[in-house]
Parts: sequence; structure tokens; C-alpha cells
Amino acid sequence: MTVINPAAALEPNVACPARDHCGEQQAHWPPGLRVAVDIALNAPLPSAVLWGPDHCVLANPAFFALYGLVEVSQGQPLTQLFPQLGEAAKAALAATASGEAVTVADLANGFGPTTGAAVIGRLGASFTPLRNEQATVFGTLVTLLAPTATARPEDAVLQLRLAEQQRANQASEERLRLALDATHAVGTWDWYIREDRFIADAHFAYMHRVDPLQAGQRPIGDYLTAVHPDDRVFVARQIKNCVHGSGEFAEEYRLQAEGSWRWVFARGRCFRDDHGRPARFIGASIDITERKLAEQALRELNETLEQRVIERTRALADANRLLLAEAQERERAEELLRHAQKMEAVGQLTGGIAHDFNNMLTGIMGSLDLMNRYIAKGRSAEVGRFADAALASAQRAAALTHRLLAFSRRQSLDRQRIEPNALVHSLEDLLARTTGEQIELRLELAADTWPVHTDPNQLESALLNLVINARDAMPHGGRLTIASANRALHEAEENLPMEPVRPGHYTMLCVRDNGSGMSASTRAKAFDPFFTTKPTGQGTGLGLSMIYGFAQQSGGHVTLRSEPGQGTEVCLYLPRYLEPQQAPAALETENEAPLAQQGESVLVVEDDPAVRMLILNVLDELGYRSHPAADAEVAVPLLESALRIDLLVTDVGLPGINGRQLAEIARHRRPGLKVLFMTGYIDKAANREAYLEEGMDILSKPFTLETLASKLRQMIGN
Repeated sequence: MTVINPAAALEPNVACPARDHCGEQQAHWPPGLRVAVDIALNAPLPSAVLWGPDHCVLANPAFFALYGLVEVSQGQPLTQLFPQLGEAAKAALAATASGEAVTVADLANGFGPTTGAAVIGRLGASFTPLRNEQATVFGTLVTLLAPTATARPEDAVLQLRLAEQQRANQASEERLRLALDATHAVGTWDWYIREDRFIADAHFAYMHRVDPLQAGQRPIGDYLTAVHPDDRVFVARQIKNCVHGSGEFAEEYRLQAEGSWRWVFARGRCFRDDHGRPARFIGASIDITERKLAEQALRELNETLEQRVIERTRALADANRLLLAEAQERERAEELLRHAQKMEAVGQLTGGIAHDFNNMLTGIMGSLDLMNRYIAKGRSAEVGRFADAALASAQRAAALTHRLLAFSRRQSLDRQRIEPNALVHSLEDLLARTTGEQIELRLELAADTWPVHTDPNQLESALLNLVINARDAMPHGGRLTIASANRALHEAEENLPMEPVRPGHYTMLCVRDNGSGMSASTRAKAFDPFFTTKPTGQGTGLGLSMIYGFAQQSGGHVTLRSEPGQGTEVCLYLPRYLEPQQAPAALETENEAPLAQQGESVLVVEDDPAVRMLILNVLDELGYRSHPAADAEVAVPLLESALRIDLLVTDVGLPGINGRQLAEIARHRRPGLKVLFMTGYIDKAANREAYLEEGMDILSKPFTLETLASKLRQMIGN
């Protein structure tokens, strides 16, 4: 064994307590030291704690009495109390300093001669290292054993081997204890049958009301006294059957523990000697009280299940009736609220529209009335100006309906591939005339902006509306900027009051001014229909709402930034168009309406007599042969006849069979027939791609006669 210097191995936390101040110093001791001293002072055998580099002695009365010392020696260094320290004690202290536990069978009076009670033979002792929270050895626990016979020199080697075996056994027992704790175990036992010596771990002994210190010295009968009286005979019989019969034991029984009965499950096996006689009965038991209680929550539930089901069903039915009644009340309340909100919205809508439409109708009706009067008086040459005024008012009314449809996202978009920068440049002269000389117009268009897929006329109208709004916000002049840029957004961009811009690739068109700006309350209502800050008669309040609807219908977004006195910026985010560029289609001119060729024939289905009359007259003027029908009932026989029909022109909103259904019937009778739909409002017209098939198109009402003529020629072909 290697002997090391104990003073170098033991790191003290505080200095050795003085003899008269041991109690005062105790409050400053490390926690591990306090626990170790408490164990030594209450140990049944002579015990002492040796602490620090000087091995300060803190011992129980039995230790001091054995050596004829008095308790005032507490806290004194070991060498002061035992000047003649033996070699065996020195070696043991060196071993514990390195973390080893040592049992010395023959201490050979290693702490000096005893002067107290007579001690026959020589003393044995166990030396156990004490560790702090950092697992560092800070002292030694010494327990003196009963006197033994004179030991031989070779016993020291044997004792070291025994100590090593003891440490291995202790480690194995610790692992077993942790495993048993993890499985709610009561403990383990080993019954030597012929000697009737029942060895159990401390927990098993405690649960069976046996002193753990006597766990290896008591017969099996002492353990059975803790078994419930109703289970005791049964358990004893099963143990007998195991020992003398099957050799297997697996039973459940009750134990009295801490004032209550606990259920345990015990499993064991009987091992026999070479002659087949029972030798040992080894096993373990676990606590199954929780499982037993659950089985009993279950039995009671099964016994009363039917009644519980009835009661629960009744309670659920009552609750369901209450919820249904509440839901109905809530639905009625919500319906009333929706109706009130709808009426309020309708009131605002009709009020705003009525004002503008009345002005337009006044211009139309007044002009037509004057035209009739002038014609009646033979002044036909003077009616041109009234016709122009009526047409202008009608065009304003048409523009208003287009704005309404755009706001509600019901406007039919004629989507095309558009280069945003080219479109802005084409409008530059018009925008400059619109803004006037007091306002500086700047174009900040990024190079290589992505193309977009939308309606060019709607985009032009949106830009023009934004420019007009910016101009009106700068009555004394200022700077107006139109900018474009590519934006690849990887996360949502918050721009209240509108919804966040979704991630994706967008081409951004912005109109920015340095005018009066908007307050927070104005910004919150800026996109509301019919909201305007302009004087009555100077604005419909549909500009921004139309732009919002157009952007949404195009799959894009609108953002608004504005502060009072700092100007306003409105940005259109339009999705990037990724399809390859196609050759631009030849532009139709409306200067001269194209005429019919080779006697083409058109079937016109329109339920409004006035509109039907106008279309038939246009067809007649253009040289087309026309066949009128008020509805599908009249139109289907014509389609089934032998008449030449080059084009079907039909209103969408027909009574009975609608225009789209009529087109299906027509193409079934005449495959490949061209179809031109006319509509003033239709949900599905907002999505032309989903509504139309090859050889179909939509013409939105109202339309000019030139537009109708061009569309007819385009669809019939040359």
C-alpha cells in the first residue's frame, strides 16, 4: 500500500475549531462535515470524525471513554491526543485520503495505549473517506470494532482483499437499491431455510415491521406478522408449497405500513442443494397499491356503469339543448346584426351612387329631351351638341359601374402580358397634362422590371386615379414621383391598414407625392367605398377602392403610407408574369367599324328589347344577317335548324337557361361555334380563364358600337 501525506490530501474548509469554541464554530462547518459528525455522535460503536490536515478529532462519548479521554478533547488534533500513532492507523489514514475505505482487523493499539476500561485482545477499526459536494475527500470516519484475537502479519493482505470485496458488494447493493426504487420495489430477501435465517434489505425489513439492524438475524415468522391477518395463512401455505413443491412463488398480499394497508406482489424461487434439499428461498416484491386501487376505481365503475351512463346521457342531453338554444339565439342575434349592417352599407352605397347617377341621368335625359324638341321644330342640324353631352354623361355612368365592379372584384379583366415601364412611358404625356405646370413629374423606373399579367386598361385607370389624387393633394404645387421596382418578398410585409403582402415575386408601381398627407383617421377609411375628402360633386370616393379591388383581382396587393404634412405613397404590388413573351397582337383601330364579309350570319339572344334593337341595328348597318331571340326557348330551335350561324351573341343573365348554358347547348348542336357573351355583371366573368373556352369571349356592358363591331369582326375572322 502506498502511504501518502494526509495533510497534503485533506483540504480543510475552515481551521481546526478551538476546544472552547467547537459549538460556536459548528454553524460555519461545511454541510458534509455536519452530517458526518452527527452520524459519529449517534453511532452505537465508538466512532470519530478526523477532519482537516491536522485530523481534528470529533468523537462520541464511547470513543473518548475507551481511551480514557474526556469530551473537552473535542476538536483537538489527532497527534496531540495520540502522540504514539501506530503504523496501521497511519496507513489506513493515507488510504482514506486517496478515497479508499479500509477495514483493519488488528489496529495494534494504533491510537496509543488505552487507559480506560480494560480491553481484551486487540482492536479492529473501519476507516471510511468523507466527501463534500464536489466529491473531494475532506476527512475520515473511524468506527472501532469489537476486540479480536491476535492477528497474524499476513492478515493485513487478507483484510485489504476483504475490504476490496466489501466495496464491490456495496456498489452492487447500491445499484440494486436504485433499480428497486425505480420500480416501486418493497425490497429483496434471501431465506436460508435450514437455519431459518431471513436476510432482507432495509426497506423490506422496515415494510415488514422488523428492525433493519436485525434484518439478518430474525426468522421468517417475524416478517409474516406484518401480513394482513386475512392473507397471512394463505401466504405461509404458498411459501410451503414453493419450498416443498413447485419451487416458484408469485403471490399478492397486503402489508400494514404507516397506518394503512399496502398491496405488494412478491415473486421468489427456491434453490436446492446437491442432494435436492431446499436450501435458499430468494425473491423480491414490489408495491402494487396504485394498481389495486385502480382495479377497485374500475370495479365500482362497472357496477354503476349503467346508472352513470343514464345520468351522463341525461346531462349531455340537457347541455345539448342549452347549447342548441344558445346557438339559435346567437344566430338570430347575428342575423339581426348582419341585416342592420347590410342595410347601413346599402344606405351608404345607394346614397353615394344615387347622387352621381342622378347627375349623369340629368345630363342624358335633358339632352335627349332637347334633341326631340329640336327635331320636332326642324332644327335637326343643331342636335349634335346635345348628342355629345348625352354620350359623355352615359360614359361617366359606365365608368362608375366599372369602378363598382372593380371594387367588388367582379370586373372582367382582359389579362395581357404588360411591361410596366413601357406602360408608364406611354402615359407620360397624359400624366404631365393632368398634373399641370405647378407640379414636377418624376419617373424613377428601375431597369429590367418584371412583366405582369393583368388588364392594361384597368392598370392605366388605376395609375391615372393615383396621379389625380396626388395632384389634388398639392394645390400649390409640389413633386410627384412614379417609381417601379422588382420586389422578391420572403416573408409577409406589414403595411396597415391593408392586409400584409404575401411572400412572392412582385413588380411594384408606386405613386408618391409631397403634399398634405393623411391623418390616421383618414388613412383608416381611405379604401372605403364612397369615402372622399373632396367637396361634393368633385369625387365619387371610388378611386382607391377601385384600385384595391383591381389589385386583389390581379392576385396582388395595395399598400399605403401617409403622414400629415409629409405626403402620401400608394404602391401597387402585381405578381410577376413568368410565361415566355409572345409576339404582340395587332391593335384594333376604332376609327372605322369593320363591315361584314360574304354575308355572315349572327344569332342575337338578348332579353332586353332596347338593347336587342340596338344590336340588331348595328348588325344591319355593318351588313350582317341577324336572327333575334329574346331567350333560350326561341334560340334553341334556330340553332337546331339549317340556318347559317357564324356567331352566337348572347346575354349572360337570360331568364331560365342562362347564356353560359345556352352556349353549351349551341356547341353540342354546332361544334366549334364562336360565342360572344355580353354582360353587365357576372361573378364568373371576373375570372375569364375559368369561364371561357376556346372560341369564346366576353364584352362588358355598356360598350360603344365601334367596340361591338371590332369584336364581331375579330371573332368571326377574315
